[in-house]
Amino acid sequence: MFSALVNSFKIPDLKKRLIVTLSLIAVYRIGCYLPTPGIDGSALAEFFSRMAKTQGGTIFGIINMFSGGAMERLTIFALGIMPYISSSIILQLLTAVIPALEKLSKEGKAGYEKINQYTRYGTVALAIVQSFFIALWLENPARFEGLKIVMYPGVGFRILTVLTLTTGTIFIMWLGEQIQERGIGNGISLVITAGIISRIPSAINQLFVLISPFSPARRQIQPITLLVMAAFFVGVVFAVILVTQGQRKIPVQYARRIVGRKIFGGQSTYIPLKVDTSGVIAIIFAQSIILFPATLASFIPNPTFQRFAQGLVRGHLLYTVVYALMIIFFCYFYTAIVFNPAELSENMKKYGGFIPGIRPGTSTAEFLDFVMTRITLAGALFIAFIAIFPDFIMAWLKVPYLVASFFGGTGILIVVGVMLDTVKQIESHLLMHNYEGFVKAGRIKGRR
Repeated sequence: MFSALVNSFKIPDLKKRLIVTLSLIAVYRIGCYLPTPGIDGSALAEFFSRMAKTQGGTIFGIINMFSGGAMERLTIFALGIMPYISSSIILQLLTAVIPALEKLSKEGKAGYEKINQYTRYGTVALAIVQSFFIALWLENPARFEGLKIVMYPGVGFRILTVLTLTTGTIFIMWLGEQIQERGIGNGISLVITAGIISRIPSAINQLFVLISPFSPARRQIQPITLLVMAAFFVGVVFAVILVTQGQRKIPVQYARRIVGRKIFGGQSTYIPLKVDTSGVIAIIFAQSIILFPATLASFIPNPTFQRFAQGLVRGHLLYTVVYALMIIFFCYFYTAIVFNPAELSENMKKYGGFIPGIRPGTSTAEFLDFVMTRITLAGALFIAFIAIFPDFIMAWLKVPYLVASFFGGTGILIVVGVMLDTVKQIESHLLMHNYEGFVKAGRIKGRR
């Protein structure tokens, strides 16, 4: 593995891409520490330190995770890339229900660029709306337990906050596109991953305080518990890789066709059906919906609504059950949108392909739908388990949420998925230049 890393910098093109990627990620991380004008940073830090026990319990907790802690410091990148993610998901869903967008998605590169442009417009609109409500939220001292976050509230502060946060989101989006074009890996995903990984030092520091190796009297976690946590972490990463890469390969045979003097077809291939089609999107959907009442409760001082929202916060049984069921539902919902067995069956029939033992047409579509329903259940149950596993770790081992969040949930799925994708791209460059990749493969028989 280390030799592969060294070889990566021996290839001029790959070296340039790696340097560009690392440089742009560094620019993003610097921006996460530039404060938004008009904010009392010390008062905001005091408020978030009081909320540390319920970290991740509101929509702002999700934004804070995706922005790498920029939300709790309210920097120029406080919104992070969340507006772009939301806009991409909305466009993807609309593509499945609006015929014009569906037609556009099938027009190749030109259609992709057009939909990408619509995604950018949607990102700007969502960023403006979100930043405006954040400005209103910051101006009310009652929501911050008497702390005065905004030094000079008013219309000027709102306009300045909207311009700053929206511009920050657009700049992050541009950074992601530059990484995609000039660097290595998926740009937007790498930006999110950098934000999640940036929380590791804080988590290690909290864990170190809990262990207190030089002060046994203050120790809250025993060494044996730390070993159990390490074993759980390795097991979770292994399981996530296994399910993320898991596929059900459906064999497909193409009939021979004779056109003039040429023979086409006759080869065998397969359709890879992913066990986890939705990935992290199902968790994002479920989190956004289940945390919405808790977020509204901070704006609406109604006792009945407050009690209802209190039952849907992290740590309650109702929250865990509803959260898991919603994840399973959204796994099926997203899979039904992106996977169309009737269209796939029709395309196979058009080009003379068939699944051995299954009649082309409706029977093939029903078979694909049956298989996808079965494997999606396994993927959905696993994603639901991974999503609620940090809650069990937090309750069982008595560790803060920041530490427990690395044992499952959105963060681990994103980091593992993005790292696998990036390593594959680097490995393809290495193999193309006759270098050995990260995973050592056996030599092909007959090769010298």
